[in-house]
Amino acid sequence: SAVQIRVSKCENIDENVVRQMPSSSNADGDEPSEVCDVDNSFTVTTDFLIAADGTARTVANEMEKNDKARWEALNPVQKLIAPRPFHVRRYTDDNRRLYKTIPMKIPDRWRTDLNYSARTNRINYDALPADRNGNYCGVLLIKETDEFAAPDTDPEKLRLFLDESLPQFSKLLDDDTVADIAKKPPSFLPSFRYAGPRLNQGDRTLILGDCAHTVKPYFGLGANSALEDVKILDHAIESTDTIPSAVKLFSKKRAKESRSLVKLSRELDRPGKLGLLTFLIPIILDGIFQKLLPKVFAPNTITLLQNEKITFAGVRRRKRMDRLGQIAILGSVASGMTWGAKCLLRGIGKVVSGNPKVGLGSVAGVILAALAVLILKVNPNTAPADVMPKKLK
Repeated sequence: SAVQIRVSKCENIDENVVRQMPSSSNADGDEPSEVCDVDNSFTVTTDFLIAADGTARTVANEMEKNDKARWEALNPVQKLIAPRPFHVRRYTDDNRRLYKTIPMKIPDRWRTDLNYSARTNRINYDALPADRNGNYCGVLLIKETDEFAAPDTDPEKLRLFLDESLPQFSKLLDDDTVADIAKKPPSFLPSFRYAGPRLNQGDRTLILGDCAHTVKPYFGLGANSALEDVKILDHAIESTDTIPSAVKLFSKKRAKESRSLVKLSRELDRPGKLGLLTFLIPIILDGIFQKLLPKVFAPNTITLLQNEKITFAGVRRRKRMDRLGQIAILGSVASGMTWGAKCLLRGIGKVVSGNPKVGLGSVAGVILAALAVLILKVNPNTAPADVMPKKLK
């Protein structure tokens, strides 16, 4: 058997609107609506189709469409025993970030094999080598509400901002380059997506890379996980006798991994108080418990993600176990401290008011109020990406 592909030229319905308003201009955020010229299309036949078209997801979207039609045609009894339909899980991006690219030439005395970066409370800047001649591609990551997160901004104001925030890099940019940066429209970081419960369609079609699992590039998991997909596919082909067997083996190994990768990455990108619960507090707890009981508790999630011997699903499983253990220990400690605190508060209340019950309520109220103020001071626009470099050093 073989796979037939229809190829046609497609264009965005409104490229400018899609670029500047990804969430409101189409349902999928980073998957713009397109019009295709089917009259001038042609068909290609292949024995093996590997879809690696990134966030466009042309093949994945078609797989989803076909599976949805198949699923809806089943009766309730058939749905009980039929395999779940293929779908793409699309998360609403509650922490959208924009970026503008900056071409940069570093001085001859600077090393050309390093990444250069800077962090401020307002922006992040990362520059990666484009060649061995000192040409770099810089990425200025900014918040959606920033005045420079728009096209046609004032180049003079941008120059002043760069001089103040990134003086070491601003002097490497001439006025024409700064003017181009101010003029160009921003681009959006991709939204979190994963495909499942399988990564194949039939025996000879599969998806890998960003079209199977899309994450933001904060932790280096995007390109690296795509390369890992290729490695796993190569192993599947080498260890099986037929393409259908290799396709199914790859899907079995990577589908769950894709889901775990995206869920882990999204937990590290929640803004404000959600980030406090899913990122900062777990990081602090992991640091404390791992130092106290290194043989019982694993390092934090980001450290585990850098361990090639642990799968993404393994990281999620291990962190769930750690959380249960931490909660159990904290619960036991809290019970003992509660009893001791009650005795202490009664004593303080008796001294302050002469009435232990009134004093207990008053002092406890002050403590709860202080905690409430502390929580409310968390900036709702702050995300883990803003504080990660400071907290993990």
